[in-house]
Amino acid sequence: MDIEENKAPVEAPRGIFAARVDEKGRLKLPVNFQAFLNGSGGGNVFITSLDYTTGRIYPLALWKQNEEILNAAAADSDTAEDISFVANKLGADAEMDNQGRVLVPTDLRRELNMEGQPVWLECFQGGINIYNEKVYQEREARSRQNLADKLKAFKAKGLK
Repeated sequence: MDIEENKAPVEAPRGIFAARVDEKGRLKLPVNFQAFLNGSGGGNVFITSLDYTTGRIYPLALWKQNEEILNAAAADSDTAEDISFVANKLGADAEMDNQGRVLVPTDLRRELNMEGQPVWLECFQGGINIYNEKVYQEREARSRQNLADKLKAFKAKGLK
């Protein structure tokens, strides 16, 4: 009996999830992140950082879109080349294994202090952000600043 493939896109997980990069550089993804990546074109990903601060797991199809944008940036070719250099210096292709782990590139995990450390994962704009402890704490502190004013502004835009 043939099992029909599910063609419905998998929604990105909501929330921020704790994880850990083990001593071998492997990041075990929560089950809902595994399902998201499998539904976004399979377990083939590109893992990098564009800012030397936040790691990012891109489904391969999404990263290819970014490459097209960078390759087509004739007016800003030096900037595009710099972004591409950073992405390639810190990044590498990876494949999720049958246990839901991906290998974080060595240069990336060292630069972002992730080796043997806890990290936090958040889906954003089709990819997965990876925050080390320092960045996670900074993001939390920033989110609390002027929160009442931020809420008031977005409630005026219709946020419920």
